[in-house]
Amino acid sequence: MVLGLLNVKAVNTLTPLWLVGIGALAGVVLVVLFFVLLWGLSAIPGLSRLRRSVQESWSVVREGVLFYVLVVLLVYGGIGLLGTFMLRPVGESMSILASLPRLTQVGTEEHTATVPKGPAAASPDDVMVGEAHEVPVQFRGEELTQLEITSTENLSVSYDPTAEVNTLDSVNVKAGEKFTWRRRPNTQSPFGEEPIDRLYIHNLGVDDATISIVTHTDVVHPEVRSIVITALGVFGLFLVYFLQHALVPRLSAIALATFKSEVAQPLFIIIMGLGLCFLLLSIYIPYNTFGEDIKMLKDSGLTLIRVFCIALAVWGASTTLADEIEGKTALTVLSKPVRRRSFVIGKFFGIGWTTALMFVILGAVLLAVTSYKMIYDARETSQEVPTWQACYLEMSSVVPGLMLAFMETLVLAALSVAISTRLPMFANFMICFTVYVLGHLIPLISQATEGRFEIVKFVGRFSAAIFPNLEAFDLQTAIAAGIAVPKEYLGWSLLYCILFSIVAMLLALILFEDRDLA
Repeated sequence: MVLGLLNVKAVNTLTPLWLVGIGALAGVVLVVLFFVLLWGLSAIPGLSRLRRSVQESWSVVREGVLFYVLVVLLVYGGIGLLGTFMLRPVGESMSILASLPRLTQVGTEEHTATVPKGPAAASPDDVMVGEAHEVPVQFRGEELTQLEITSTENLSVSYDPTAEVNTLDSVNVKAGEKFTWRRRPNTQSPFGEEPIDRLYIHNLGVDDATISIVTHTDVVHPEVRSIVITALGVFGLFLVYFLQHALVPRLSAIALATFKSEVAQPLFIIIMGLGLCFLLLSIYIPYNTFGEDIKMLKDSGLTLIRVFCIALAVWGASTTLADEIEGKTALTVLSKPVRRRSFVIGKFFGIGWTTALMFVILGAVLLAVTSYKMIYDARETSQEVPTWQACYLEMSSVVPGLMLAFMETLVLAALSVAISTRLPMFANFMICFTVYVLGHLIPLISQATEGRFEIVKFVGRFSAAIFPNLEAFDLQTAIAAGIAVPKEYLGWSLLYCILFSIVAMLLALILFEDRDLA
């Protein structure tokens, strides 16, 4: 009955969310198994303290940001669990998930072999074809995405030992020329779609042939990688939070108090409400882009989340640090066994977890909105309903933008915390706004000052050294256009974010160390 009520539009919209939901459930299961492992290790003499950490784990989850994150995960997990049985027939769902265990068995492999020459011809015009030479390979035809064959002699390659030369069941390779085949929509592998464990090669040349076969394979449904990425992301988030709680308990207490204070602020609810309303309304807003509304939705959605979260971070740094210093609340906290560096860094962590929660909530909604926008635009323009793979492609392209926007928010949050140790809210907002504008103009300033007078060049380079290069986190135009963001770029951006945040925290500690709180 449920399958009858769900039309193809709903199925194609929900399938990408279903994969993310499966990953969310897998991540929660990984966290549970991790604590079960710790519980088992606590029985070993000398590791009994682990039992206490396991017993306190639920209270840690219930009190802090992980509880709200867990709610979002359970919502997506519900979509993943119910979607397995209600979104489409169970057999079709299982066929998609069957690509998951194949992820470790695909990739690029090269096989080299020497194929002996055939029997000598009676005359130069005759072509003698010898017996087929077997070359062991291992791939599935349905997973083959690209095939490259090079040889020193003319060859005929087939997967069938009974196939004749120069037929549709064989591939002809000319000496010294690379044969290349790439999978395209609605095409089949030249070796069929079944598993292949060997190829049969006929040497059509006059000498022994040296052959190189390079196979590029990928799973039938590469979208299942989102399950692994989501599961590892969930596990990593929980692990980082628990490590923070276990290694720096006093700092974690300050961070937890800051997080609770910020979440209870009306501004948090207002920003979340406005963000949700705008993201939901952006589905129906006409952008007048002649069929490219999905690009505008992704660009405007990422900009909205980034600006809202930056404003939340700067406001949080001002209210939780500057106001506490002015109101003498910080003096009361520091009168207890809490060091100043734990106080400042704990405030930064609390603000970071607050903005992380906002990114999780608004980001989860943006993923769903992006997936549905493809279907909505097709209906409005009377076009063919997009496949669920197309919806997934547009939805997954948003994730790198969310990661980069969160890194930029952390950079400005660290800078705002440093400023709040000395200046009030209004000055903090003005300085952060100036840094935000100049940070996005740094590449243009550096480029414009090259080749100018030395003093102008010095000002440009000095600005690039002092202000963070926030433009490095702004790839929204490329993301909106569907250009993939390399993993290496995300890694270097994360390293830059961490280094600048450390520098900002060091500046905050220097400014706060001799601050008179009395």
